[in-house]
Amino acid sequence: MKRTGIILAVLASLLLCACGGEEAKSYIDQGMDALEVLDYATASTAFDAALAGGEDAQQAYRGQGIALLGLARYEEAGAALENALLCSDGRVGKIEYDISYYLAVAQVKSGNLQEAYETYTAILAMNEKDAKAYYLRGKVSLSMGDLGAALTDFDQSIVLSPTDYDGYIRICKDLTNAGYASDGLAYIQRAMNTDYKKSEYQMGVFHYYAGEYEDARTCFENSRGKKDTKDLILYLGRTYEALGDLNYATALYTEYLAEHPEETELYVQMGLAKMDLKDYEGALAAFEAGIATGDVEYMQSLKFDRIVAYEYLLDFKKAAVMMKEYLEEYPNDEAAKREYDFLKTR
Repeated sequence: MKRTGIILAVLASLLLCACGGEEAKSYIDQGMDALEVLDYATASTAFDAALAGGEDAQQAYRGQGIALLGLARYEEAGAALENALLCSDGRVGKIEYDISYYLAVAQVKSGNLQEAYETYTAILAMNEKDAKAYYLRGKVSLSMGDLGAALTDFDQSIVLSPTDYDGYIRICKDLTNAGYASDGLAYIQRAMNTDYKKSEYQMGVFHYYAGEYEDARTCFENSRGKKDTKDLILYLGRTYEALGDLNYATALYTEYLAEHPEETELYVQMGLAKMDLKDYEGALAAFEAGIATGDVEYMQSLKFDRIVAYEYLLDFKKAAVMMKEYLEEYPNDEAAKREYDFLKTR
């Protein structure tokens, strides 16, 4: 059935519901309901129906853009979000601000970095005190190879939000991943030297990123209590991994997951630790358990790591089949394309 046929079918089913005496939801409301449960395909169809039915165009294009982002159709998402902005009545309000953020994500995901930079600049024109926009624009500059511009924006994001300690860490990780580890470490040292109050747990996080693992372990162990958080266990486990005690780290993850099986990030970390231990069956089980949670945030990395586990188990046929399926879902992963070329030769 062509896409227009699907939309007409949706319209017909809603008409039947209305005839039955029940007040039918608008297509936009149906689309938003589908987004809530991460059903992006249904959401996309509903927003198409909203546009065809003459509902609020700006809201429909906005929803369509978000749905297409979820479907990894980034160029189309950007076009829909641009249409949403064109529907503005000439005044800049909260919805234009919100749409612009989604548009920047679509532009980054589709590789249109200069356009993303300009979108974040437009966001800052709407609100010059938006620390998040400065950080994200800095990240785009870093991706474009402009370290100076990135540092300027990172600094401004810290000035505007000096107690956002996660912000220092994000900047450190971004700079380190881009090959500027010393610049990243400078932000951690800057955070540790602030006069603002910090918990022992937070100091442990800073020690961890500074590579001071013994100090980090002491801080994290001192922070433990009757109800440990996922983040505490995650950092404590990573610290033990850095100190070479992989077995104790995986024991920490296993113990916590027994009571909190929904914590997807811990399955990711446990799987990676088991890979380092050469326990590939255990790693595969961890990745599979993580995938079973349905957490979209970690789904792509879990699916890729699962394929890698199959490779280490020498099941290249299974790995190749799964990589083909992976690339159908994530067609922009260049590293996966190269890996698939390798798998097809095995």
